[in-house]
Amino acid sequence: MDTGARLKMSHIAGVTLVVPDYDEAITHYCTGLGFDLIEDTDLGGGKRWVLIAPKGSSETRLLLGKASNEGQRAAIGNQAGGRVFLILFTDDFARDHERFGAAGAVFTETPRHETYGTVAVFRDKFGNLWDLLEPK
Repeated sequence: MDTGARLKMSHIAGVTLVVPDYDEAITHYCTGLGFDLIEDTDLGGGKRWVLIAPKGSSETRLLLGKASNEGQRAAIGNQAGGRVFLILFTDDFARDHERFGAAGAVFTETPRHETYGTVAVFRDKFGNLWDLLEPK
């Protein structure tokens, strides 16, 4: 490696989200929750490189990874051991709260107003827990 070369490490570019099926996940996150489909490339052998992101996100992506064995299937919806796995910022809590509920997300609590903003935990179609958060 060229010791003069430096990598800029300023953000996490992606997080893998294990799902049971690519197309079902794309439909849920993109059509239902309003995320953007950034890339969907066939890698052969039943594997795809599928990147999604919340509308307007310029940095962090979710890589949808189709579970391919029992261990991975067991992780679907429990990737953080029962804790909130992902935090999604919004600029309009009421709009997204309504949209996500209509798309099959299940809110596990009523919205609450904290010193840092309005927040509620929801469970997506696959069981993952998220914070929907409109920061102050």
